[in-house]
Amino acid sequence: MVGMGTAEVQSIHVHPVKAFRGVSLGEAVVEPWGLAGDRRWALIDDGGKVVTQREEPRLALAAAEPLAGGGVRLSAPGRAPLTVEVPEAAATVPMSVFGTKVEGVPAAAAAHAWCSAYLETGVRLVHMDDPAVRRPVDPEYALPGETVSFADGYPLLVTSVTSLDALNALIAEGRNADEGPLPMNRFRPNVVVAGTEPWAEDHWTRISVGGVLFRAPKPSGRCVVTTTDQSTAVRGREPLQTLARHRRIGGKLLFGMNLVPLSPGTIRVGDPVRVLD
Repeated sequence: MVGMGTAEVQSIHVHPVKAFRGVSLGEAVVEPWGLAGDRRWALIDDGGKVVTQREEPRLALAAAEPLAGGGVRLSAPGRAPLTVEVPEAAATVPMSVFGTKVEGVPAAAAAHAWCSAYLETGVRLVHMDDPAVRRPVDPEYALPGETVSFADGYPLLVTSVTSLDALNALIAEGRNADEGPLPMNRFRPNVVVAGTEPWAEDHWTRISVGGVLFRAPKPSGRCVVTTTDQSTAVRGREPLQTLARHRRIGGKLLFGMNLVPLSPGTIRVGDPVRVLD
């Protein structure tokens, strides 16, 4: 068995605009609601519902470069890049993130127009101005006062290299072998860990990454976004068909573990990862 003393952070990723392409970092500041700059922006439709790759797989091809001060530089195929600054304090608009009511601050009109033109449908770009108060973590799994950005449900997602290797081995044995092996970006994690046993993360309840403490409230249930090739926006059948055969637990198809920070700090590629309990 690989000792946890050998486990370490292989890579760190943020997604400045929810559903856009991820950005790889050498280090990241851990805030109570997630990594600094992660999913502080999101798209909403005319009804205020968040728009993700579930509805618009082409968002996989859009990029958002984080800028000093929290702004982003948007780019996408066929569109000239656009710099979007954090909006000034202004009236918020109501929005829904998977049924949770949230308030967001609209970006400038040029940002709405840019994103709408790319997707060929009306959307607005919004910013989460104060994640300390805007959106609580799922109360079924939260401790008092825990909040989250526009991420799906929890501040961070951690995945394991060895678990992906094990999943790819199962895909290779199945009816959709031609779709594998899948890269880790299908799962859009914040932290990728190497040096653990396959599926070890299922059983974590608290871990440390470098000097930062996290609790692990529940494994991550996966959706259709994982079937979207992040380099082409083309959808396939995997990994959901293989997860359904081998990783269906409690009605969810599991891959990765959600994390909530218990302490502030900075995490870095190469940091040791230790299981506390």
